Amino acid sequence: MTPEGEALLRQGAAELGLNVDAQVPAFAALLDLLVEANSRVNLTALKTESDIVLKHFVDSLSCLRGGHLDGEGLRVLDIGTGAGFPSLPLAIMNSQTDFTPLDSIRKKIDFVRAASASLNLTNVSPQVGRAETLGRDADYREGYDRVVCRAVAALPILAELGLPLLKTGGRLVAQKGPISEDELRAGRRAAGEVGGRVTVVDAFTLPVLGDARTLVVIEKTGPTPAKYPRREGVPNQQPLFWTAR
Repeated sequence: MTPEGEALLRQGAAELGLNVDAQVPAFAALLDLLVEANSRVNLTALKTESDIVLKHFVDSLSCLRGGHLDGEGLRVLDIGTGAGFPSLPLAIMNSQTDFTPLDSIRKKIDFVRAASASLNLTNVSPQVGRAETLGRDADYREGYDRVVCRAVAALPILAELGLPLLKTGGRLVAQKGPISEDELRAGRRAAGEVGGRVTVVDAFTLPVLGDARTLVVIEKTGPTPAKYPRREGVPNQQPLFWTAR
């Protein structure tokens, strides 16, 4: 990572109220790993140092706004992690939290696994799979304290995919861009249907770039009905209370 890249990382983190001085070497190593792997396998459309630092690293760290991931010994599932975001930056920042990055694309999870090993992130356990499958598996259902997801799907879809995997009292933290009133309204209804409620809608701008972002937090208030999540693909094809595409 160049001095300019380090400066962007520090500035972006500082605007989020975070100090990353001790973690800069780990982020620099992750940058190198991602750039090298991406030259061989298509992992991310972001190619430049500044884009990776701001749109992957800093954007992932914005998940820490509001203290929704605070607490020791939490188990966090990252749905649709891709090349490891937000899991890897979050794991670098908090070694006391266990992260399970989940993605259906094996080559991406292979990278996350290799990067975690290279960075000695013993709190990261990557897994190939789909949230619909895990949500119906007794070994995973209601097994997590937090679920995070970054720019994965519309809010009603995220509610159906994420809440079955949460313990009662757990929280889904969805990282999104600007969110419409229609999507938010549908997300509130879907959350109620699957055992939760929207508690936080936090609109902000991404540090340095100023891009619009929203953190939406859904609290798991009670058990999810056994019929959810529906079978693979259905939540995306037929979202609860949501017809927009």
